[in-house]
Amino acid sequence: MAAEGDFLLRYRAVSNKLKRLNSPNVVFKLCVAGQLAKELKQEECLQYAGFCNLAVARCEQTLFNAPGEALALTDAGRLFLQAEKETQKLQCPGFEEHLQAATNCYSFAIKEMNKAAEASVHYQRAAELQSQVPIECLLSLGKVATCKIITRDYDGALAVFTEMQLLAQEKGLQVPGTCSPVGAFMDVIARCEVSRVLLLMLLQPPPQKLLLEHAQTLEKYDWESFDSHSQVNYLPENIFLLLQSVVMACQEKDLESLKVLQVELWPLLTPEQNHLLHLVLQEVLAPSGRGV
Repeated sequence: MAAEGDFLLRYRAVSNKLKRLNSPNVVFKLCVAGQLAKELKQEECLQYAGFCNLAVARCEQTLFNAPGEALALTDAGRLFLQAEKETQKLQCPGFEEHLQAATNCYSFAIKEMNKAAEASVHYQRAAELQSQVPIECLLSLGKVATCKIITRDYDGALAVFTEMQLLAQEKGLQVPGTCSPVGAFMDVIARCEVSRVLLLMLLQPPPQKLLLEHAQTLEKYDWESFDSHSQVNYLPENIFLLLQSVVMACQEKDLESLKVLQVELWPLLTPEQNHLLHLVLQEVLAPSGRGV
């Protein structure tokens, strides 16, 4: 009975504190949410502590304190990630909602503080935790690649896109009743293919440093290659032909042709891919020797 009484007292105390979050005084709400988050974390109520940190982030946003908001979001993401780890240790069935919450928190934190390098580490960890759910794992790896591009780690981005493409091809073939990747897996493969070609054009690694998987990719875009598009049937033929022209223009250092191709490709590519294509033009215009 004593234990039950203690539980009820704690429940009522927490409930009363949550009611105080309805106060119109933002600073007061900030203090209450922050204190409650600490208490819940000490009691190992990790997901609820995460929710309290989200309340802190909202208060900081109201006060136009971007660093404070980003810090609260990062703390919330860390707590949700810890909650997911505990759930996996217990081998409890679930829908990885804690992991998704953590991913969302880190995404918003990046927007506030643009801490892409730190976010990359968390997304990589999320991908590892999602190894049993291929599509979610690929989405997290895609965010790792985006963070690499933001931080100008183009070699790192190329490596991640290569890993993603191989994983999507492998897992897509495991779909019952199919002989080639389908649906979301095909979309991932197409994204990776385009991004990898553009990154290779940006980096221009010398032949002695060109990895086998990258050399095989570029061979498909050789004008002398027989029926090249059949090897990359996951891309629309118009995109394939335009990419093939981009590869040739880069090899010839033909800036004017690249400008024309950029105009034609612009509506067909994602914003991230258009950014990479812009960097390719800049590299042709003023070589930096990135691939050396």
